[in-house]
Amino acid sequence: MMSAKRFAHSFSLVVLLGGLVACGSATDTADTTPTEGEEVATDTESGSELEGTITVDGSSTVFPISEAMAEEFQIANPGVRITVGASGTGGGFEKFCNGESQISNASRGVSEEELAACAEAGIEMIEVPVATDALTVVVNNDNDWAACMTIDQLSTIWSPESEGTVSNWNQVDPSFPDAELVLYGPGTDSGTFDYFTEVVNGEEGASRGDYTASEDDNVLVQGVEGDANSTGYFGYAYYFENQDRMKSVEIDDGSGNCVAPTQEAVLAGEYTPFSRPLFIYVNAAAYEEDPAVQAFVDFYLDPANEDFVAATGYVPLSDEKYDESLAAVKGGEIKSAE
Repeated sequence: MMSAKRFAHSFSLVVLLGGLVACGSATDTADTTPTEGEEVATDTESGSELEGTITVDGSSTVFPISEAMAEEFQIANPGVRITVGASGTGGGFEKFCNGESQISNASRGVSEEELAACAEAGIEMIEVPVATDALTVVVNNDNDWAACMTIDQLSTIWSPESEGTVSNWNQVDPSFPDAELVLYGPGTDSGTFDYFTEVVNGEEGASRGDYTASEDDNVLVQGVEGDANSTGYFGYAYYFENQDRMKSVEIDDGSGNCVAPTQEAVLAGEYTPFSRPLFIYVNAAAYEEDPAVQAFVDFYLDPANEDFVAATGYVPLSDEKYDESLAAVKGGEIKSAE
């Protein structure tokens, strides 16, 4: 089993390579085949005779979990090749419904329109919760004024009505400096964008458009790090991995309490309203018919592997919840339109 320390090193390399190679690409993939010099079990050593190719795509928020699971699974099953992409939740569902992937990462639940598209293509999906995220608002390290913000302040920054009108920090709060407001955020294919806009602006997809957008969260990290007046938001794993490069903003829970995004706050139910479930969606036919897909999903949902979730900064589910997720997959609990 890969230790948290080893995963952190691996994830750092993925982040670094993603930043160097893609710089804004929303469809980059990570080939999780073990690299030269890494301890890799042979078929004889592992006893695995599995072979096959698995494609995972979708949410960049869930990407670190799936990448870690894929890397470790391949060490024990070197005959299986797994690629993990990050085209955003919406882009991932599009590929999934086109039959281009067997597993779709998602930082929000599947929409009725996406379910209909899959049904029309004859693809049945199983919804599988895998972790809990603390969606994180971040600012540059030189920002010494926005330590805690309310949802109303975030709405002032990000509402559609603010486009072209709210351009300085002191328009958000008079106590903030007269400094340019520079914004970075997920693109419209992102489940994080959907979740954030619904919570902050009251409607999914309702957002100002005059900001630097990318489905690649590493681009957002680089942007916030590089501008003293910037702010942005993304899944907690990307803050967790880059804590020395930016600051997280505490969120007023609605009663005057400022709560930081931490695993402890999520578990205590205190980090509201930005705690949210993360999912994978599994192609039901692929799970039933492809032994490699079945073995990988079973590995993903094994409570013994929850350390890989915690190593990203996300909050693992309870053992009982992982057992329920696995039972849902094995029972073929198809996600249907409501």
